[in-house]
Amino acid sequence: MRKYFIFIFFVLFGFFAHADELKDNLGLDSNEVIRLNKQGFDIRLTNPAQTVKDANKALAIAKKINYKAGVAESYRIKGIGNFYLDNSDEAIDNYLTSLNYFTQINDLNGEGKVNNNIGNLYRNNDFDLALEFYKKSLAIAEKLSDNQLMAPLYLNMGTVYYYKKSFNQALIYYNKSNDLYAALKDSVNLVLCMHDKGLIYFNLNQFGKAERVLLEANKEAKQLDLNVTVASIDLTIAKLYITQSKFSDAEKAIREGSNYTTIVKNEKMQADYKYYSYLLELKRKNYEQALYYLQDIYKKDSLAQSQNVSIRITGIREQVKQQARQRENEFLLQRQAYDRGKFWAVAIVAGLLMVLVGLLVSNVKRKAKTNSQLTSLNAEVSRQKDNLDRINHHLEEIIDERTKDLQVKNKKLSEYSSYLSHQIRGPIATLKGLMNLEREGLVDQPECIKMMNKCVSEIDDKIIEMSDMLHDPGRAGF
Repeated sequence: MRKYFIFIFFVLFGFFAHADELKDNLGLDSNEVIRLNKQGFDIRLTNPAQTVKDANKALAIAKKINYKAGVAESYRIKGIGNFYLDNSDEAIDNYLTSLNYFTQINDLNGEGKVNNNIGNLYRNNDFDLALEFYKKSLAIAEKLSDNQLMAPLYLNMGTVYYYKKSFNQALIYYNKSNDLYAALKDSVNLVLCMHDKGLIYFNLNQFGKAERVLLEANKEAKQLDLNVTVASIDLTIAKLYITQSKFSDAEKAIREGSNYTTIVKNEKMQADYKYYSYLLELKRKNYEQALYYLQDIYKKDSLAQSQNVSIRITGIREQVKQQARQRENEFLLQRQAYDRGKFWAVAIVAGLLMVLVGLLVSNVKRKAKTNSQLTSLNAEVSRQKDNLDRINHHLEEIIDERTKDLQVKNKKLSEYSSYLSHQIRGPIATLKGLMNLEREGLVDQPECIKMMNKCVSEIDDKIIEMSDMLHDPGRAGF
């Protein structure tokens, strides 16, 4: 029996030890996924290409360990990197794949973040669709009371209203976002808020206020190494100075911003700087360098891109949805296979546990039966001991009684001996004397016989009297 217990113990110990080891490895790898995604997100405004690389590393690890939350977040971070690299097609593919994974694991916070990211893709070309995604995300954020999600949503919704020329409405959302980022102590996004508010002041013709806010945002962005943000702020500052005919300041802003766009490798922003260079030379009336054709080419390209981006993104969304359904079917098949394997593993463990329980129950029953028998034997031994105690007690009483009787009889015998020596000795001595006298002829024979009969009669009477006394228990003594 002991061998069975030892065998089952080691089987279960090995099973759970292996499970703990897998759990520890999973925890270690999942932490690496989280670290890489956070690292990529933090440098999205400085080096979006590195953001994509970090997300790809995280994605490979997450898929290897089947960490679905990590897979979903890796696709989202990868989409953010592609967004800042102006790769809209790849970004929407990443976002929709991420959304599919977040939906599978019922992660509302993740769904809200991705809806916000998708809204950013539509923000420059389809305002209504962008607001639709932002509102989906905002509903989730309000349900979860998630200020970290609401803050960028207010910022992005303000940007949509800015593009729709509703500047005062945009400023309301920017201020809401600014307050939340200030409470969260998020210095990076506070810079974005300042830039967006500077744009509003510029469009409201509050040039002095716009310049102060934009220069402060530019300074903070440089301190935080936000290369994309610096390039974007310089573009707005250049537009502000061109409007005010501050040509040297505008030229300086364009030169600085162009350098940053080269660093971040953003082709669309580089085209924007070329267009603003054209506007600067046009405002200077330097027609030879203005390159008039640049305006037409850029405007046509920009218009075509604005018209096609929304359609292309929508098409990619449908394609990704179809791929997501296919992946979901594959996932269901894998899940069924996994569940079957898990079922048999659990069944084997359950069977071993049932055998162990059966052995334990059998052992307990045997012990209970043995204990019952021992209890019965103990009761029988106790009963016999009580009987022996009673017999011993009775024997002691009998012995005491016999001892007392013997003591009485010994006393009587002692008295008899004393009485015999005292009462019978006299007649015997007389008898002996008569016999001596008769032998010597000193006494008449008839007279001697008569006296001898008298002595014998006395001896007989004494013996009868002594016998009566020995057999009379009521008498205390002679």
